[in-house]
Amino acid sequence: MKYMLNAYRVLLTRARAGMIICVPEGNAHKTASGFWEDKTRLPEYYDGTYQYLRSLGIEEF
Repeated sequence: MKYMLNAYRVLLTRARAGMIICVPEGNAHKTASGFWEDKTRLPEYYDGTYQYLRSLGIEEF
């Protein structure tokens, strides 16, 4: 986990001329049998991160 955090920090410090941060849209759809289409992409996993980045003044393109 520490390695992953450090790799993320290094990536963020390498942006010199600009940076693109992609926060994917969540997928709140269920299949006909009642299971999530992709339970790793539930909107609550991404909405907080998106709102936080917007609160910092990061623009959406």
